[in-house]
Amino acid sequence: MQTNGFNRRDVLRAAAAGLAVYGSTGHAQGAWPSKPVTLIVPFPAGGGTDAFARPLGAQFTRLAGKALVIDNRGGAGGTLGAGIAARAAPDGYTLFMGAVHHTIAPSMYPKLDYDIEKDLVPLILVASVPQVLVVNTKQYGGMDFKAFLAQVKSRPGKLNYGSAGAGTSHHLAGELFKQQSKTFITHIPYRGAGPALNDLIAGNVDMMFDGLGSSAGHIKGGRIKALMVSGNKRSAAFPDVPSAAELGLPDYNVTTWYGIWAPKGTPADAQARAIEEIRKAAQADEAKAVWTSQGAEFPNLTGAQFDGFVKGEIRKWAQVVQASGAKLD
Repeated sequence: MQTNGFNRRDVLRAAAAGLAVYGSTGHAQGAWPSKPVTLIVPFPAGGGTDAFARPLGAQFTRLAGKALVIDNRGGAGGTLGAGIAARAAPDGYTLFMGAVHHTIAPSMYPKLDYDIEKDLVPLILVASVPQVLVVNTKQYGGMDFKAFLAQVKSRPGKLNYGSAGAGTSHHLAGELFKQQSKTFITHIPYRGAGPALNDLIAGNVDMMFDGLGSSAGHIKGGRIKALMVSGNKRSAAFPDVPSAAELGLPDYNVTTWYGIWAPKGTPADAQARAIEEIRKAAQADEAKAVWTSQGAEFPNLTGAQFDGFVKGEIRKWAQVVQASGAKLD
């Protein structure tokens, strides 16, 4: 028997296909998250990415009703964790919190086991903070920027700076500083901002160009001293710290930002729900209070807007890498 050009078998196939689509999209739309979600953070605990991930995770867990589990996978300037995320099952239950470092990596690493533009889907840009020049308090606590700069210039190559790893924004921020201040300082890479900060506090390194988010608590606690924030304005969280423009470096503008990606192939409905739940968590008063105290802003770029932002950052940092001649140490 045929009906309007279709036989019974065709009709049954169409019905089955409709049920399959409903089960994979419409049903998941309401169900996600039905279990804990893993958020891969590609740096050790205590660094800037981790400092933003944990308040976000706490509010996501509270509001979405399922845990957002932080999985720290540090190493190789954040690229190790990015590769793990790119290879994760695209089922909506593994997300990745990347940072500005991941738009620098394509220009620094001759071979990566992932492509951030092809293997990961940008969901939402959640936080942006200026970078800050911080120094060891025991040795340089009595100096302002001008006095410290004189010290750097009088001892070329003798002072060093720690970073979260070769190719990270901490590293490139140091290279930019060298260019614009006409100084020479030695780069010491670590496996993340947390270990680098620990050594800065201990006096094993002289300075660091860090995202304000991970340094804020240590600055307030007097364990390190902030001499300069990047850009042309002071941070509302640290109004006593002069900006780079005030100190004669008008083009020194380095921003540390953090965003969320999903593995390629993650269902569109799961992506949409993830964006919705992450946005609610990031805008919760509890998360905003923590982030504001660290000098952060909430850009709230999602989907195609975030994708365009990422592409622009990749182009920008490629130019910086080329101009500086920065290489992996």
